[in-house]
Amino acid sequence: MIYSRASIFLFSTILAISATACSQQENDGAAAPSTDGAAAASKEESSALPRTASIAGAGVFFISPADGDTLTNPITVEFGIEGMDVVKAGENAPQSGHHHLIIDAGLPDLGLPIPANEHYVHFGDASTSTELNLGPGTHTLQLLLGDYLHIPHNPPVLSEPITVIVE
Repeated sequence: MIYSRASIFLFSTILAISATACSQQENDGAAAPSTDGAAAASKEESSALPRTASIAGAGVFFISPADGDTLTNPITVEFGIEGMDVVKAGENAPQSGHHHLIIDAGLPDLGLPIPANEHYVHFGDASTSTELNLGPGTHTLQLLLGDYLHIPHNPPVLSEPITVIVE
């Protein structure tokens, strides 16, 4: 994927702001990420960056796997969306965003760009499916829609977490 210099500069600026805000949270003794609705609401109020409005009734969900499924690698994960459109990261289209898959972690700070690591997987190419290889055992998966800058919408568009077992 090729990015323009302006996109790289913008993303670098957002990462710098995010790092500063994360550092500030660590110094303030902020709690670890959680999927708890009250914690999510609290995180919304501490927004460090402007958030794009979501559409009432919009949602993201898993087409597959289903909650409680027992699976073997590779695992095919398919994402669904309703009420909004899926577009590539960096495309500032109205009523849109792209999927982020949260693996074995809680919700990130909803006022900052969603982290990118093994627990927060970005689908900025606007894809709606992936194949994963997860270690044996129980895993939680959750979807979170991010705007063109990877920042969760206001209110956030997220799925219920599901649990899968990998043999």
